[in-house]
Amino acid sequence: MSLSEALKSRDASLLPSRRDEAWRYTDLRAAVRVIPEPSPLGTVPTTLGPFAAIKADRSLVIINGRGPEVLSLDAGQVLCVELRLVADRHTTSHQSDLRIDLASGAQLTLLESHEGLGSAYLSSANLTIHLAEGASLERVVILDEPSDAVSVITADITLSPGASLKQTVLTKGAMRQRFETQVTHPGGGANVRLDGVYMLADKCHADLTTVVNHVGPGGTTDQLTKGAVRDASRAVFQGQIQVTPGADQTDARMGHHALILSDRAEIDAKPELEIFADDVSCAHGNTVGALDEDALFYICSRGVPLEEARAMLVQAFGLEVIDRIETEAVRQVAQAWLAGLGAGGSDGL
Repeated sequence: MSLSEALKSRDASLLPSRRDEAWRYTDLRAAVRVIPEPSPLGTVPTTLGPFAAIKADRSLVIINGRGPEVLSLDAGQVLCVELRLVADRHTTSHQSDLRIDLASGAQLTLLESHEGLGSAYLSSANLTIHLAEGASLERVVILDEPSDAVSVITADITLSPGASLKQTVLTKGAMRQRFETQVTHPGGGANVRLDGVYMLADKCHADLTTVVNHVGPGGTTDQLTKGAVRDASRAVFQGQIQVTPGADQTDARMGHHALILSDRAEIDAKPELEIFADDVSCAHGNTVGALDEDALFYICSRGVPLEEARAMLVQAFGLEVIDRIETEAVRQVAQAWLAGLGAGGSDGL
């Protein structure tokens, strides 16, 4: 069962639910009783995307599931692409499909945003990404969707030996939101970094799910996800690293660390290692707690109001992940996103 199948058949009974192990924390069937009508053609947005300050080489816009279906880079080509997936209708549904191919030695900086200019929509976005030998992808994603939207973003990424994948996702959630990344890791000197930051308030829900399957020897994976939840929001982190037989000398590490800022907020974390090879170095860590009261007292004793002190600590907590973004201009956009959420207001933490 999947959202894609439900959209194609317009059958809500095909939506994944808590009875499906991979979806036990993100029950779509409970949130969507009837599949909405298909989204009509959209219009080019007059608003700028979150990466507008960066001068990209190319800009692609997919509106209500309609837009380009393929992005290809030739061997050795270096490109910065702004990719905007926009939903501008109310109470409708749509699906987007995009294939991205990077030839040998190509380098792509992908500035990806999922923007909800409408409301109460149901959206599915599927990306199929292939990196040839020696190719490099830095993918930074901002999810900016309304609190009444339901969306699933899935990326199926296949690497070749010597390829490099660096991914950072930033989200403030939605009514139901799942960002899933599936990586086939060949080893052979290929390296993967999968990072995420979630900052949730009100009743928003965000699910960050990753599966990295090491199928060859000599590969590395480094994963760090951090977040904070307050009010009645809910965060889900599911991270799985698989090391298949023969994938020796794999170096894989996963960390998830979170803050709970209210009694009604919830975090469900499920880090997993499945290792079927010898001579590997694999580890995972998971912590969930509250803000450091001593640090709060110290900041407040310097004349900083309590809520401002809390916001400062939450921002500092998330900056560890954002500071791992390699491109400086992109890192500054991510820092501004985090600072904007910490400034207060309806989305503030």
